[in-house]
Amino acid sequence: MKGLSPTKPLPIGTLARTAGVKVPTIRYYEQIGLMNAAPRTESNRRTYGASDVRRLKFIRHARDLGFEIEEIRQLLALAGEPDRPCADADAIARQHLADIDDRIARLTALRGEIARMVDCGGHGSIGECRVIEVLADHDLCDHAHH
Repeated sequence: MKGLSPTKPLPIGTLARTAGVKVPTIRYYEQIGLMNAAPRTESNRRTYGASDVRRLKFIRHARDLGFEIEEIRQLLALAGEPDRPCADADAIARQHLADIDDRIARLTALRGEIARMVDCGGHGSIGECRVIEVLADHDLCDHAHH
C-alpha cells in the first residue's frame, strides 16, 4: 500500500478512497460484520489501519467477482486460518463458478428469445408485432425457463 503509513490511523474517507468504495459501503460492511467495528477517536470518528485496508480490498475484489456476502464471510473466515487446507475455499469458488455457468446458460437462452422476437418483429403495426405477441404468450418462446 504505497503512501500509507502502517501505523498511522486512517479516517474513513481515506480508507474509502484507498479501497475504491464509498463511505456508506464501509459502514454497511461494519453493520453486517464483514468489517470489524472501527475504533473511534475522542471526537467519535472511525479510524482504520493497514489490515482494514487489506480486508476491505479483499471484500471489494470478491464483490467485483460476483461473490455473495455470505460466501465472502466464509472466505474471510478461511483467510484467517492460513494453515488450513484450501479445499473449503476451493469448494466455495467452484460453486460460484457453477452458478456463473448457470447464469450464462440462462442469459444465452434469454438472448436467443429476444433475438427471435426482434428478428421476426418490426414490420407492420402493433397489432401484428411479434415482440408484443411473444410477450403476451409465453408458449411462443422456445425456452420454458429464461
